[in-house]
Amino acid sequence: MASLDSETAASGGVKFLGNRRAYWRLLMRGAGLLMVTLGIYRFWLATDVRRFLWSHTQVDGQTLEYTGTPLELLLGFLIAVAILIPVYAAFFFIALDLGSIGQMSGLIGFALLFVLGQYAVYRARRYRLTRTIFRGLRFHQTGATWKYALRASLWWTATGLTLGLAYPFQIANLERYKMRNTFYGDLAGRFHGSGWSLFLRGLPMWIAVMAPLAVTIGAFIEVVDWQALANAIELDGDDVMSRIESGNPALAGVFVFAMLMGGTAVGMAALLYPAFQAMMLRWWSSGLRFGDIEMRSSLRTRQVYGAYMRFLWFAILFCIALAIIGVPALLAAGSLAGNEQASAGSEIVATGILLVGYVIAALGFSTVYRATVQLSLWQLGMESLQLSGLSALGRVKATGQASSAVGEGLADALNVGGY
Repeated sequence: MASLDSETAASGGVKFLGNRRAYWRLLMRGAGLLMVTLGIYRFWLATDVRRFLWSHTQVDGQTLEYTGTPLELLLGFLIAVAILIPVYAAFFFIALDLGSIGQMSGLIGFALLFVLGQYAVYRARRYRLTRTIFRGLRFHQTGATWKYALRASLWWTATGLTLGLAYPFQIANLERYKMRNTFYGDLAGRFHGSGWSLFLRGLPMWIAVMAPLAVTIGAFIEVVDWQALANAIELDGDDVMSRIESGNPALAGVFVFAMLMGGTAVGMAALLYPAFQAMMLRWWSSGLRFGDIEMRSSLRTRQVYGAYMRFLWFAILFCIALAIIGVPALLAAGSLAGNEQASAGSEIVATGILLVGYVIAALGFSTVYRATVQLSLWQLGMESLQLSGLSALGRVKATGQASSAVGEGLADALNVGGY
């Protein structure tokens, strides 16, 4: 079968043998069936995608095997929904309380669901590992799920409070926990990535994104007359903004400057995101260990930028096709809805046209992204690996057993799932 990209040569015993056109066909068929089945087909599509990626990834001459089934995912999702309904109902009734607990119900609910989401992430990873077979042996995961959930929640809180500066240390700590509880047969995993190493590599990117925002804050502190601002807010009336502007004549200019700096920060984040992904994937891959097996990644940043450029090109083509087909449909919907003598049936038809158009656009962009960026990152991540110590594979013994799909279903229901 043809290689996805001749630019990336396999090395270290790792190859990806998938065909991009076959993957496009898989995703396009899946997108059509998702629309017809109102989203239910996503369990079958997720299974097909994993089988494609796993079965076309070759390590030391043998491919991976994914043994999960769509019915497992569907059943896990239904069980997860049955678990979440009482939780949501409890939050609803707590919110009816006019006391302090009721007023804080939103914050409490968000915190509990966030912790539950981290719980689901770890359980979903366990499910995917136990459905991954290599050389007839199963991967598996141990460890206390709730311990991981609390650890991850505390780390995410620290990352938020430090505006992202704690993120490298968070990832290093969580990866060490996950990998020391990860096994291939009886071969124990571990993680050697350094949080300080990632911090120093990512600090220039963080400064490039945060510097415009810091300049904006400094401008506000320097220009705004805070006493006049406080006096304007204390006075009653509907013309608070006019009083604020009259007391701070330079405020309008600061707002314009803030918008420009905010746009600069967003632009820098978008421009640097592929470089950040390449850095993260290279750092993470190079830290993985299984017994005597060590991994090193030679992933190049320009290859990741190439994946995103491919996405932009196909997205532009999709937008053109969508405009050619969608503009007449929008005009028809507008004429149906705007007619003064339009019946209820005409308005329903117009709404249906708009809804179908939205679904087609959403599924289309999702398909393009998965067929370009996600597939390329999988291929590049695998083929950039340099493996050593592969002789240890011959001494591995089978251990572990299949895990429940409830964690995967919970991750799906909370929208925190992944590959």
